[in-house]
Amino acid sequence: MLITKWKKLDSRYLVNEKWATLRVDTCELPDGIVKDDYYVLEYPDWVNAIAVTADGEIILVQQYRHAADIISLEVPGGVIDAGEEPETAIRRELLEETGYSFEKCELIATLYANPATSTNRTFTYLLTGGIKTHEQHLDEHEILEVSLHRPEEVKTLLMENKIGQALHAAALFYGLNRLNIP
Repeated sequence: MLITKWKKLDSRYLVNEKWATLRVDTCELPDGIVKDDYYVLEYPDWVNAIAVTADGEIILVQQYRHAADIISLEVPGGVIDAGEEPETAIRRELLEETGYSFEKCELIATLYANPATSTNRTFTYLLTGGIKTHEQHLDEHEILEVSLHRPEEVKTLLMENKIGQALHAAALFYGLNRLNIP
C-alpha cells in the first residue's frame, strides 16, 4: 500500500493567539472518505541544545512547568522568533538562559513533538566549547536554575527517568551518542 498525503478541503481557526493557535481542518483521505473536524495545534518552531562546556560538562536547566505541574529538569532552549534562523535562536537562548557562549554548533536532529496534532518542529543542536560570558537575561516570567553535569551523570538521569520532557530526553540520547558516551 502506498501512503499518500490527505487533501485539505477547508480550514478555519478556533483560537488564534500568540501562544495558543487551534485550527480545525476538513480533509479528504486517500480512500475518498472526508474527515471533518481534524484539530491541529499550531506552534512556532523550537530549538533545544545539548550544551557542553569547555570543561566537558553538560548544561541542564530546572524550571516549573505549569501545564504538567512539575519541576522539570531539561536542556536549554526555546521558541524561534519570527524570521530567526534556528542556529541563531539556539545561541540566543543559551546566552539568555545560561550566560554561556559556544565555539561550535552542529544540528544533530529535527524532531516533532506530536506530528498527529501539532505543526512545530524542534531543532536539536550540539554545542561545544561553552564558556560563561554573560549573566542570565531571562524572559519576564522565566525562572530557571542552571546546573552542570558530567555526561555519565546525564545518562544516569535519563535511565532513571529524571528527565521527563520527551523532546529533551530524545535530544540527550542523540547528544550522548554523538559524544560517544556508552
